[in-house]
Amino acid sequence: MKPTQRLHAFGQSLWLDNITRNLLDSGTLERYIAEDSITGLTSNPAIFDKAIEAGTDYDEDIAAGKGKGASDEEVFFDLALADLRRAADLFAPVHARTDGVDGWVSLEVSPLLAQDTGATVEQAKALHARSGRANIFIKIPGTAEGLPAIEECIFAGVPINVTLLFSATQYQDAAEAFLRGIERRVAAGLNPVVASVASVFVSRWDKAVAGRIPGHLQDRLGIAVATQAYQRYLTLLESPRWGRLANEGARAQRLLWASTSTKNPAAPDTLYVSALAAPFTINTMPEATLVAFAGHGEVGDLPASKARAAKQVLASFAEVGIDHDELAGQLQSEGTQSFDASWKNLLASIGTKGDKLATSGH
Repeated sequence: MKPTQRLHAFGQSLWLDNITRNLLDSGTLERYIAEDSITGLTSNPAIFDKAIEAGTDYDEDIAAGKGKGASDEEVFFDLALADLRRAADLFAPVHARTDGVDGWVSLEVSPLLAQDTGATVEQAKALHARSGRANIFIKIPGTAEGLPAIEECIFAGVPINVTLLFSATQYQDAAEAFLRGIERRVAAGLNPVVASVASVFVSRWDKAVAGRIPGHLQDRLGIAVATQAYQRYLTLLESPRWGRLANEGARAQRLLWASTSTKNPAAPDTLYVSALAAPFTINTMPEATLVAFAGHGEVGDLPASKARAAKQVLASFAEVGIDHDELAGQLQSEGTQSFDASWKNLLASIGTKGDKLATSGH
């Protein structure tokens, strides 16, 4: 049994943090599903931007969209939805077999709406309706402005992937928004089953403190913070509040590990995957990380007993001047800015390519 298959059997869902048209056309995604137990997929603007700039797979659709007078953003959503529908169809058997627990793909709302709760809600509803697939998540950042949008979307029945979470506190805030949305559905007599995942980013922590800490603390901050978030997750699942909703038929929002590629070349390339193996969680991996784990990964464990050790690690970081609560806010702010920049680069790429294709008479 391959390491990826063992990890799936352990109880964790393995998702791919990548989508390109070539990945679909070549049959590579189907192979990952069949051979590596991949049961879902996430995407982001940077992934699409690289795919559009790298080749000609999207040229015909870009030319057609721009020829009809569509904006760069409209062209992008058409391209993305076309790919994600195909991916969603490949995961449809998993989605059916797990009764909607697994088998999801994700599409992000425009980061330019990050400060506008109402516009985020409207775009999320519209994108999910346009997708025409039951197993497509809409990604919304778990920022202060995003949290009320998440609650409203859950209440409206839109499946949400809460992104850009870094700390246990940020995860807790996202979980609260989900719970409020479900509680409102129960109060209104609506079906309480609305799928959601909460995506906690891991490796960016260690990248942020690289060069500022003693060697014995290298590559330990992200795992410690993630372990704290996992403890909050378990506590919530055991709480009377969740028990009441579960009694109404609600499904839990699952915890997802994101940013799980190793940034330090000297560290094991499967570091964050092995360290964060836990049942009823998800790990979405870049393609290189997936291939590495499939080849030589070891299935670790994330038991509740690691909570005390994580607390000690965070105390050690505090002693060398790293305030992880303050850094969590910084990382979320930087992540928001990065998403915004990636989005603008993506739209610029579409615009530039559309102009070139028009000039060449495509």
